[in-house]
Amino acid sequence: MKNKKVREVEEEEVEEEEYTEHRNEMYFFLWKHPEYRISAVGRWLENSKGEVIDDVDTYFIHITSGQRCDGVRDCFSGWSEQDEESDEKWETLCSRIEETDGLEQIICDEESFGL
Repeated sequence: MKNKKVREVEEEEVEEEEYTEHRNEMYFFLWKHPEYRISAVGRWLENSKGEVIDDVDTYFIHITSGQRCDGVRDCFSGWSEQDEESDEKWETLCSRIEETDGLEQIICDEESFGL
């Protein structure tokens, strides 16, 4: 019978750790005008200890097409509101989202977030 090397035995004993995929879809809105909303998604993996593995993937959802957008202003590509007042509200919402601290954590934890 052939002896296995210690390293080979250790590699066999190490179990592959399982990861759980998490996804949270939420939206940002203006407090004074809650009909103005921008959706965002956070996706991440956690190990069995509840620790986040690798980077969290956060992105926004395009207003009309539903496609992934890496930046909040990309949500309006190819789309424009009909009046100046609406454009101003959308601009306010985008600016407030961009200025928000802890954006990644908010996207992963909240269902909605008023600004």
